[in-house]
Amino acid sequence: MRWIYLAVIILFVAATIIFALQNFELVTMSFLGLNASVPLAVLVAVAYLLGAATGGSLFALLRRSYEGSRGSIGAS
Repeated sequence: MRWIYLAVIILFVAATIIFALQNFELVTMSFLGLNASVPLAVLVAVAYLLGAATGGSLFALLRRSYEGSRGSIGAS
């Protein structure tokens, strides 16, 4: 199962890199009143990295919370 998970991650990263390399036109991004014109490839890379960081953190937090609640129920 670990190899399937690794293969899916590698395929997703490869697809993201191919998409980024084919999309270098400038796009205007607006956030909280700030405007920036950046290449679409940079925007995709930043969104991917932020998603990976926050998604991994959320998964670890939920897993730790679930394991903690299972341990406290068994101790009662």
